[in-house]
Amino acid sequence: MVDAIEALGLAVLVFVNSAVAALLTRFFRVRLRTRWGSLGFIATAVPVALLVSTLVLGSVLGPDLGSAAAVVGVAVILPFSLGVAFDYFWMPAPEEVDLPDRAGERNVRRDS
Repeated sequence: MVDAIEALGLAVLVFVNSAVAALLTRFFRVRLRTRWGSLGFIATAVPVALLVSTLVLGSVLGPDLGSAAAVVGVAVILPFSLGVAFDYFWMPAPEEVDLPDRAGERNVRRDS
């Protein structure tokens, strides 16, 4: 039977992994110019980062889920899908966000 500490540790693990997935998805969508490039990095790099964070955090916080498939499903696939869905469905597209001009890159018209 799962006690409250193990359930809280699993909830923290899922929350942290979901935040990592959402942040990495946003980073790749903003930085990469092509749609397929960002999708490729999201599909390959984000699960690797989630697996590493699961290994690190799971050794401290995670309960015994019984099998490796349960760990991958609950601590990697679930947060991956939550994080990517959060970025794609609830955050505005990177093209829709208006950013202020940088101090060094002002639109100054120069006559030559």
